[in-house]
Amino acid sequence: MLIIVTYDVSTETAAGRKRLRRVAKVCESMGQRVQKSVFECRVDQMQLEELERRLVAEIDEREDCLRLYRLTEPANLRVREYGRFRAMNFDGPLVA
Repeated sequence: MLIIVTYDVSTETAAGRKRLRRVAKVCESMGQRVQKSVFECRVDQMQLEELERRLVAEIDEREDCLRLYRLTEPANLRVREYGRFRAMNFDGPLVA
């Protein structure tokens, strides 16, 4: 399944800036960055639960915002891209 992860982490303090880096690292470990605080992740149900658990453990729910969107299949009918960035083809070869 394709998951979109978005977050807004308060960076007014040093602790907030550390949380932001940790949240980004968790997302980078499971998906690809498509905008500064937006990631696309191709995961199964077990990986989704792990991703959600790890992200919730990193944020401060009083100051930060985290949203996970599950896109229904087929994703190619739900996502339209314009501009320079092109997302990685998760189903294609890893090396071009």
